[in-house]
Amino acid sequence: MKKDFMFTSESVTEGHPDKLCDQISDAIVDRFLQQDQYARVITECAVSTGIVFIAARFEPNANVDFTNIARQVIEQVGYEQSEFNGKTCSILTSLRELSPEPHRLFKEANLTNAEIEQITVNNQATVFGFACNQTSAFMPLPIWLAHKLARQISHVRRHNILPYLTPDGKTQVGVEYRNRRPHRIHSITVIASQNKPSKPDLKQLQHDIKENVIYPIFADEDIKPDAQTRIFINPDGAFIKGGPAVHAGLTGRKNAIDTYGEYSKHSGSALSGKDPIRIDRIGAYAARYAAKNIVAAQLADECEVQLSYSIGLSRPVSIQVETFGTGKISDEEITAILDKHFDFRLAGIIKQFNLRNLPSQTEGGFYRKLAAYGHVGRMDLELPWEKIDKIDVFPHS
Repeated sequence: MKKDFMFTSESVTEGHPDKLCDQISDAIVDRFLQQDQYARVITECAVSTGIVFIAARFEPNANVDFTNIARQVIEQVGYEQSEFNGKTCSILTSLRELSPEPHRLFKEANLTNAEIEQITVNNQATVFGFACNQTSAFMPLPIWLAHKLARQISHVRRHNILPYLTPDGKTQVGVEYRNRRPHRIHSITVIASQNKPSKPDLKQLQHDIKENVIYPIFADEDIKPDAQTRIFINPDGAFIKGGPAVHAGLTGRKNAIDTYGEYSKHSGSALSGKDPIRIDRIGAYAARYAAKNIVAAQLADECEVQLSYSIGLSRPVSIQVETFGTGKISDEEITAILDKHFDFRLAGIIKQFNLRNLPSQTEGGFYRKLAAYGHVGRMDLELPWEKIDKIDVFPHS
């Protein structure tokens, strides 16, 4: 295993077309669950110049205006360009009703352990959770910094600090590691779209991004850019307007950004656009919960948890733990502790994290807030899978 290396991760703003699709999809999931906590819905979205396409499968027990939700999200993200905006874009839908499944209407809060055991998953999946002690959020430093930069681009736009920016942007951070620990910032890339090529010119844009995005973000970081750090701001020149008017978007196409910036494995399945019955979504949250508690308990400096599920079974057929040589006890011992003290069953996860009720209990919805800047490692949201309330089940190092 390499000890010295350089690793890069990227993030995007909420106006990136792929992230716009994720937010529309999860806003629809929120609306279904706000009306009926037992609602089942799977929805995907695609955007291009002037067009939004929504495909959804759902049980017909809720009254949801797909078109209105999409227009609201587009407007809230900030698209007001003539080429693409929430008022004039064309929205196409392909809607199909799912066959009712009464056995999915269980009230998880009242289930006994035996009843939880009887509720099986209805799709196969292999999911991953990861945590490390590189940051206070137990996330790898490259994706943590990339997310911070992307959020700052949106901040300076929304607060009219750099009012010429549009909602679309992208960031990338390269970190050099020594002995598998972050050592220095190798490179920073920021791509920000603007409304007009002449306001400002590229040189002024680069200055503005450094002063208002990059430098403020690193002010409170332990590792800061140095004289050798390579900084690229719109290296290909002006990026005009951006968004769906320039490049298309699709739900679920930013899985690495949603998770660990490819520092760790992630599932090939999209996280957004699915109700909590989908194990390929909520299983990833449960795996993160386990990995984070392992690292918080100081049993390892970094940990990856893999859960594999098969249709018709309630429990994962496989639980794997990898601590990359940093574990204080063996990976096999940690796996045995997870199997004993963590509930990775579908209904058990829904019950512990209260996943069906969170959209109605959270102002502005719940799942849509996950659709930009990561489903894990969020310090701005109180996510149940980010709690470190299981550290006592592990032996003290």
